[in-house]
Amino acid sequence: MAATTHQFSTFVDLLRERSAQHGDRLAFGFLGEEEAIVDRLTYAQLDERARAIAAMLQSRYSPGDRALLLYPAGLEFISAFFGCLYAGIVAVPVYPPRGERTLERWTTISISCQATLALTVSSLLPHLKSQDYQLEFLATDVPDTLNLDNWKRPDLSNETIAFLQYTSGSTGAPKGTVITHENLLHNATLLHQCLQHTPDSISVSWLPLYHDMGLIGGVLQPIYGLVPTYLMNPLAFIQKPYRWLQAISKYRATISGAPNFAYELCTRKIKRDRRAKLDLSCWEVAFIGAEPIRAETLIEFKRTFAPCGFRSQTFYPCYGMAEATLMVAGGETTLEPTIYRANGKLLEENWVKIVEKPSQSDPYLVSVGRWRLDLKIVDLDALTECSSNQIGEIWLSGKNVASGYWNLPQETEATFHAYLSDTGEGPFLRTGDLGCIVDGELFITGRLKEMVIIRGRNHYPQDIEQTVEKSHPALRPSANAAFAIEAKGVEQLVVVQEVERRYLRSLDEKEVVRKIRRAVADRHGLQVYDVFLASIGSVPKTSSGKTRRRKCREAFLSGDLQRIG
Repeated sequence: MAATTHQFSTFVDLLRERSAQHGDRLAFGFLGEEEAIVDRLTYAQLDERARAIAAMLQSRYSPGDRALLLYPAGLEFISAFFGCLYAGIVAVPVYPPRGERTLERWTTISISCQATLALTVSSLLPHLKSQDYQLEFLATDVPDTLNLDNWKRPDLSNETIAFLQYTSGSTGAPKGTVITHENLLHNATLLHQCLQHTPDSISVSWLPLYHDMGLIGGVLQPIYGLVPTYLMNPLAFIQKPYRWLQAISKYRATISGAPNFAYELCTRKIKRDRRAKLDLSCWEVAFIGAEPIRAETLIEFKRTFAPCGFRSQTFYPCYGMAEATLMVAGGETTLEPTIYRANGKLLEENWVKIVEKPSQSDPYLVSVGRWRLDLKIVDLDALTECSSNQIGEIWLSGKNVASGYWNLPQETEATFHAYLSDTGEGPFLRTGDLGCIVDGELFITGRLKEMVIIRGRNHYPQDIEQTVEKSHPALRPSANAAFAIEAKGVEQLVVVQEVERRYLRSLDEKEVVRKIRRAVADRHGLQVYDVFLASIGSVPKTSSGKTRRRKCREAFLSGDLQRIG
């Protein structure tokens, strides 16, 4: 694709312009109980808050210092993020430590980025200061300490680091992706074109702001597109999925989205009497990404919410990643998603053949549309470009692509500096994702490092997991992991599956295991070496809700998982 141009050098320039030209316009509203607005920011207010926080930071720290952002859900995070940008401080969004899992991740990130300070709200200061952290903690919600008149614009350019986006860690330890202002602005321009923002666009988002989809898609992109946005606490959605769709209905949102599991949750949890109160006819773009997209999810959500005015062409399957800032591929906002059935046998041999009369073992493939930067599908053995319909690793290049990982030169070289062996073309970002191109559209088929290879055949773990969770009603959806281990001298399949709490007392474990084994054998031709039934919360997840299969495998092998019964 041709390079995209924009009129700003940095996101600081962008927000300053928005404040000057549209100062009284609503930028963000934060929703509380009953989806009422409990806090709001206009563009002028956000600019003022950012300058005040930046002035405080400039009086104590130097441009380039790293600052952790430790905020509960709310608008204070946004002010602090732009305060860092306005001061030339490198922002590092993380979730406040809550429990052992988040504490471990938070500590890892703090050490990785060599943070010198952490920004938060005054209510969290006592808890954070009581811990033995080698950091200074500053609250940004104390007006007496903020003076915007002392702010001076730092020396910024499009190559200046804006923030570090730590990857979700679904295949390993979190790594800080270095995102520049140029990366952000180029990504914003592409998203603006893809999502077809208009002066009438309105956004609703519950996505966590420390994650790239929530931060870039839910905060930075709306500022670029002048889209008023209503934000929710992620826990409000998890506890009551109805609140997300109610907010869309109430504020007449045209754009909102989430990972696959969120649509599944809405389909399962929102009852008919609640659905009768929704009007989703305003919803024009329901983006779905960040994890494997299931055709069954799209079909069931459309069937369930069609009476509420939801249209199938509203679905917008897309593909992105932190290392590419966010956006890689997306469909057309006016067309229904492309869904194919592929020959299962050929898929195991890394080829896609579309079948019109599929068998039960032929899986669905959902297109994520056209790619928006230079993309190659690469044969992993020859390191040459694949033929059409051949599965290979997805390689990327373009202004969206980050420069590398923070302070990890070897990982940066391996991931961001790949070259084709025959033409020498490069450098490319190796995504670690497997995919193919069919009829000019991109299809994601799995992750390279998580492929289950048994007796020379390739099996995608997400396909096995989907089969497993449907085999018995006691099994929790999107709460399992399939992976291979070496046992008895060969690769063997293991499945870890969480059980719904309400079934625990009456669970017939042998019957559940038998049904799982039969389902996997019938659909995939595989014997399961071990079916590990676990309690809720046993399967490790990333901060964005993805299954950490490698982490689960490690816990299984070390005996750290507790089996039911």
